[in-house]
Amino acid sequence: MTQVTEHGGGVWSIKVPIPDNPLGHTLVHVLDTDRGPVLIDTGWDDPEAWDTLVAGLTAVGVDITDIHGVVITHHHPDHHGLSGQVRESSGAWIAMHAADTAIVRRTRESEPGTWLAYLTAKLTAVGAPEDHLAPLRAARATGRMRTLPGLRAALPDREIVPGELLDLAGRRLRAVWTPGHTPGHVCLHLEEDHPANLPGHGRLFSGDHLLPGISPHIGLYEDPDDATATDPLGDYLDSLERIGRLGVAEVLPAHQHAFPDATGRVQELLDHHEERLTGLLALLATPLTPWQLAERMEWNRPWEQIPHGSRNIAVSEAEAHVRRLVKLGRAEVVTGSTPVTYIAV
Repeated sequence: MTQVTEHGGGVWSIKVPIPDNPLGHTLVHVLDTDRGPVLIDTGWDDPEAWDTLVAGLTAVGVDITDIHGVVITHHHPDHHGLSGQVRESSGAWIAMHAADTAIVRRTRESEPGTWLAYLTAKLTAVGAPEDHLAPLRAARATGRMRTLPGLRAALPDREIVPGELLDLAGRRLRAVWTPGHTPGHVCLHLEEDHPANLPGHGRLFSGDHLLPGISPHIGLYEDPDDATATDPLGDYLDSLERIGRLGVAEVLPAHQHAFPDATGRVQELLDHHEERLTGLLALLATPLTPWQLAERMEWNRPWEQIPHGSRNIAVSEAEAHVRRLVKLGRAEVVTGSTPVTYIAV
């Protein structure tokens, strides 16, 4: 299977594998500029991923040492993982939105057990059973946290400022802040004529914000030092509408494949989340904890088959949806409930 696709107009994508992940790969985009090639995302920090990235660049006539800059859509390890190695090889700068750079910095500076302690307390508060909490406590006690991805991710040295053009010689690439999947997720609008003259306004590097066949994970913004009641799902829905208004000719996402009709896909995702919120309201006819709600929600497999770590992600997504319902006045916390329970109103 070919790892490289030419999209025209000085843009290519390279399929960089993600180890042991059903997504399969990250699409790392290469953008030619007058000062040298720039990468949009880099892929997972893994030897096979690195070799694939280097080979893909070679296939389009680029040496890894020639990379001028790295633009990161968001901090997740399948996007930012290889940034440090690219910088070591080429001297490239790395740009990221300030909100996600703060997460990278906090993760690097935190004691390894901090995250597990935070996660254990949070899951206890939302009703996780003891058999789910026990492995987290054991992991903290044995120091296994040190092996998780992202602990030594590269610190970006440039800030992506929403609404501004990036400093790319000969190209017009504008940052569009699209929080939801992460607090600092950005899409990148290439404000240039489509090379195949497709109707619309340029192309969009959409990261994980807008994907052709799947909905990105929208969970809580996790910060052990911040008790602010954020609304990630509300942020995501607002960001979707903002992207829909751009009217781009083609979307170049970080997973799956390029596709036209961003506006149609945006509407599908808005409808999907409205249907999901309506379904959760029906479940909340009786009081439920976020854990109980997650057990009853529809996932891509039965709850009994969802692995331990993926259950944490599922519960975070349940919490994000409940938080949206509370903000809309469609659900509320049951006063005095421990663990916390919610009910429709």
